[in-house]
Amino acid sequence: MRFMNPASIPVTRTNQSRLAEIDFNRLEFGKNISDHMLLCAWRNGKWHMPEIVPYGPISFTPAMLALHYGQAVFEGMKAFRMKEGSINLFRPYKHAERFNQSLKRMAMPVLDEDFFVNCLHALVDVDRAWVPREEGSSLYIRPVAFATEERLGLKVSEEYLFAILTGPVGPYFNKPIRVKVEDHYVRAAEGGTGYAKCAGNYGGAFYPTQLAREAGYDQVLWTDAREHKFIDESGAMNVMFVINGKLITPQLTTAILDGVTRDSILTLAREEGISVEERKISVEELAEAFKHGTITEAFGVGTAAVVAPIAVVSVHGRDYTLPPLQTGSVQERLKSKLHAIRLGYEPDRHGWNYIIK
Repeated sequence: MRFMNPASIPVTRTNQSRLAEIDFNRLEFGKNISDHMLLCAWRNGKWHMPEIVPYGPISFTPAMLALHYGQAVFEGMKAFRMKEGSINLFRPYKHAERFNQSLKRMAMPVLDEDFFVNCLHALVDVDRAWVPREEGSSLYIRPVAFATEERLGLKVSEEYLFAILTGPVGPYFNKPIRVKVEDHYVRAAEGGTGYAKCAGNYGGAFYPTQLAREAGYDQVLWTDAREHKFIDESGAMNVMFVINGKLITPQLTTAILDGVTRDSILTLAREEGISVEERKISVEELAEAFKHGTITEAFGVGTAAVVAPIAVVSVHGRDYTLPPLQTGSVQERLKSKLHAIRLGYEPDRHGWNYIIK
């Protein structure tokens, strides 16, 4: 189904907005959900008319296939309040492409990209008052699709629900983080679902992350499933290092999520004349860089985190501390550049911004 005009989507507005309950100066990430949601069902081999309705519970049977066999995928993206008051959906077509890659990997029906973007447009426009104006805040957007067919047999579902939720958020991490290189548990193996944003990837990561937090760390750095020799990504984001003045990040594989923020940061880095390497980086190379003082920065990048400085990396039980960030650091330069483009202070030369007037 295609919709070239977001106004085509029917809207039932809430009778009682919850907006006045929100303290926009103290936003906890993911806690507050906006007044409305978009719902769209797949039945009889096609997507049907979406609708925007007040946010609230939905009734499902416990025999719903998603609960038993894991056909569920999601996206994470953001909308920003620009300097003149317009709303910017950042890189929605890149997110639509990745959402469809996840759907395909989980044997689920894909969405026309224009349809996906117009659904986003319509919902954000209805709840435009929820887009924060406070510095560092944004509207988080969560598209999700899951199998809804009522059946206990092991099979690909023939019914699905596509939904979009939104909510105002502040920074995901409010201080530099401590990470632990994971050399026992595995997040994803090549050929698996690591590159897809499917629910099971995250459920399976909870326990080792919980162990790391009990040991005093915020996140884990996942390593390859075969040898635990090479860095893959962090728990909630891709990871980057500055070693010998070069910006180095693990090259994409089917075990690593193709991050939209990752792609944006690498694009801006190359434009800024920063030397960029997308390649395998081993745990031992990382440890040697710490021992010889050639690593000056480490940071995570992702939609939720944007750019998250890493203060400590634990390798084989030994903590290595990054030097304090200097003025003009690589990560601060790139974060500021990205921020300025999103808010309209610098020109968008890549067509990343989708503006809702």
